Amino acid sequence: MSLKSIAAKIFAKKIHKKTIKWASNPVETQQKVFESLIRQAATTQFGKDHHFSQIKTFHDFANQVPVRDYEALKPYVDRVVKGEENILWKGKPIYFAKTSGTTSGAKYIPLTKESMPFHIEAARNAILSYIHETGNADFVNGKMIFLQGSPILEEKNGIKLGRLSGIVAHFVPNYLQKNRLPSWQTNCIDDWETKVNAIVEETINQDMAVISGIPSWVQMYFEKLKEKANKPVGELFKNFNLFIYGGVNYEPYRAKFENLIGRKVDSIELFPASEGFFAYQDSQKEKGMLLLLNAGIFYEFIKTDEFFTENPRRYTIGEVALNVNYVLLISTNAGLWAYNIGDTVQFTSLKPYRVIVSGRIKHYISAFGEHVIGKEVECALQEAMKYTTIRVNEFTVAPKIAPNSGLPYHEWFIEFENEPNNLEEFALSIDAQMRKQNVYYDDLIVGKVLRTLVITKVSKNGFQEYMKSIGKLGGQNKLPRLSNDRTIADKLV
Repeated sequence: MSLKSIAAKIFAKKIHKKTIKWASNPVETQQKVFESLIRQAATTQFGKDHHFSQIKTFHDFANQVPVRDYEALKPYVDRVVKGEENILWKGKPIYFAKTSGTTSGAKYIPLTKESMPFHIEAARNAILSYIHETGNADFVNGKMIFLQGSPILEEKNGIKLGRLSGIVAHFVPNYLQKNRLPSWQTNCIDDWETKVNAIVEETINQDMAVISGIPSWVQMYFEKLKEKANKPVGELFKNFNLFIYGGVNYEPYRAKFENLIGRKVDSIELFPASEGFFAYQDSQKEKGMLLLLNAGIFYEFIKTDEFFTENPRRYTIGEVALNVNYVLLISTNAGLWAYNIGDTVQFTSLKPYRVIVSGRIKHYISAFGEHVIGKEVECALQEAMKYTTIRVNEFTVAPKIAPNSGLPYHEWFIEFENEPNNLEEFALSIDAQMRKQNVYYDDLIVGKVLRTLVITKVSKNGFQEYMKSIGKLGGQNKLPRLSNDRTIADKLV
């Protein structure tokens, strides 16, 4: 065992002890975060506007600070972007993470000197948790690749801005620099297809031990590797045993990945976003990711079925329940307050608090009152593929409200790697799983409001071509699993 491996195990044990300490006192930990955030932001413009100096309890906060998304917070953000100080957080941000916007174009998410270290520590601690639990630290001696956005940053009124993954690239610790791929020059390539081809050339003869990225884009990298080397990725990289991912559910991709790799590898799931690093998988044995309660973020939760009602109840960490779908709200040391990031979560454990990402509050289908969420379609597909040779590369679902004939239905757009022998039979299998999971959907089928779902096959690389056509190929961009309209669907047919 190398000195590097031994040092990693010692450090992993130290971090594990710290994690246990705060995870064992969740309510107290969150209360300390809450008090610190309110105190530090009391003299900001937002703090003055919302009377932070008078806030003593969470009840005070909930009464004085309404739930906002980016559009509602934008008047404050615009002032920060113009270079004004002490608006949402003390001083000025050190970065803006630039992400795709909705109605207002690009979004600028502030990153402060207080918030940035938690992004780095969380990613590090996820790996250390894996080392502590499994005792496997040999991979620290091999090469590691992180598929990410370009680290080239722009500047706006004295504040640097770029994609979060590109910003994070500037914080890779020195002890990882020699092991890290791709090269800086390759990482700076903007065009995703050109970049992936360059990464293949740089890595194909290397001893890759850890590979990290969003599954859909890592899949593209693996396919190109396998095509060029004419052998499975696991045979090409004999010491590759750890895949780190985030952004989307890995399960729909797992079978395809194992086929591309040629064997099973351990995986670590992360829950990062420009707004904060919220959770990571701390155990290979337990379901869900450890919610980071001591990372400069105060969490609130609203039940999804109450979210669009007037004045829904806002729950704190000590009030949540298992297996309930919640909209996640955050207040952070980057100046986001009661902020709806758009993700929904479910708790899989309360000791410690672990979550899974169940979907997006804006990505759902309820054209007929069915309230279908991302987790349900992913689970239905996964169950339908069990014990079959069917493999799926990518998929999305949309309602067909006014077909030329017959009842409306949910249309599933699927790009197959291995097609089913009988497409209609496979569609019925998925439909049966959907009805098991969603009672509203089942009622609509039984009541003959909807007919059973229909599968439309998407040609090979069809989803990649779609993402390319809207300028979102690669990087942190993700294809929505669900749409309540036909915006995506009509571009796929």
